[in-house]
Amino acid sequence: MDSSLYVYVEDVRGEGLSVVLDRIAGYGVAGVTVAATCRRARDITPHGRPRVTIRGDGAYFPPPPDLFDGLRLVPPVQDGAEEEPLAELRSATAERGLKLHGWTVFLHSTALGLANLDVTVRDCFGDRGSPADLCPSHPDVRRYAVALGRAVARQGVDSVVAEALHFGTFGRGRHPERGSVPLGPMDVFLFGLCFCDFCMRRAIDLGVNAEVTREECARIVGSVLDGDPPARGEVTRAALTAYAGPEVVAYARARSEAVTSLVSEVSAAVAAEGSSLVFLDATGLVKGRADGLPAPGLAAHDSWQLGVDLVALGDLVPSLGVLAYARDVARVADDVGAYRRSTGKGRELRVVLRPGLPDTDSADRLAAKVRAVRAAGADAVDFYAYGLVPYPILDRIPGALSG
Repeated sequence: MDSSLYVYVEDVRGEGLSVVLDRIAGYGVAGVTVAATCRRARDITPHGRPRVTIRGDGAYFPPPPDLFDGLRLVPPVQDGAEEEPLAELRSATAERGLKLHGWTVFLHSTALGLANLDVTVRDCFGDRGSPADLCPSHPDVRRYAVALGRAVARQGVDSVVAEALHFGTFGRGRHPERGSVPLGPMDVFLFGLCFCDFCMRRAIDLGVNAEVTREECARIVGSVLDGDPPARGEVTRAALTAYAGPEVVAYARARSEAVTSLVSEVSAAVAAEGSSLVFLDATGLVKGRADGLPAPGLAAHDSWQLGVDLVALGDLVPSLGVLAYARDVARVADDVGAYRRSTGKGRELRVVLRPGLPDTDSADRLAAKVRAVRAAGADAVDFYAYGLVPYPILDRIPGALSG
């Protein structure tokens, strides 16, 4: 079974390229998935230099002028990008017989969003309160995503692993936040819907009354902000229909057209550069990121909430990535099985596991998860992430793969 380990460029700089790759090769994985672009973060890096790593938005390579000249949005450049660390990694992985995948954050950038607020998500009140979330419907964002996919493919990677190539959510807690209003899951979902001119126009073209939808979302969320009790329970189409009405559900589902068409354009651009696209669906991350205890609804069944149409994408992209962030082995297997049924057997299914906490408390549990995802139909299993977990946790990987 194919496998890879996620790595940040800072890992390589801090510990040394040869040291990191020799260690990774010893884990028995077939490749390295390196951050070609990164989002803003502060990470505890237990064996890194330094032990707390501050990351900014941007690319680890100089943006090719022929792709970005004339575009409004250009990725910020990380410190040291002029040294072309991806080219060095490409050469070193090839020498060791390892594949190299380019992990790319597409539509999440605080730097670009704050500098260009009109390309970000606009909520039902008309506010731009999620500056990191670039809207997939905005033409400038779409041109940027296509150019970025081409640029990463040109780094000579075996695949471009696409993170955040869909809508985001309001409640992921990406920034230090303060809020004393107890929003329920459905209120958070409605608050996260985008009502920019481009999203509303797409919905209208699909027969949805976008203005009525916006007004209803503003009424419902506004009532909770005014002190009414929030709705409880998981976000499902049935529950959302009862809470907000069928027009809101239709609007939410219509967003998949923007995502599907954009993914198709990016996939074609990446293929034209000689690489292939792996589409990462972040639903498993949203559900299980904090504690590995996702709500009962399976990730594949909830991906519509991010504008992801798995059936449509199964016909468009060569590979789908699943973030199986759950403690329970049976839950991981159920999630992977649901994705396999949604995409069919003709597409590669890559499953990303966290080898340590909060999902995995032992080597035996990691091995059980690897066995479970294989049995559920996964074609590859990847591990996240080299620089974020201690060496003893990484040492679980060889046994899990060989088992």
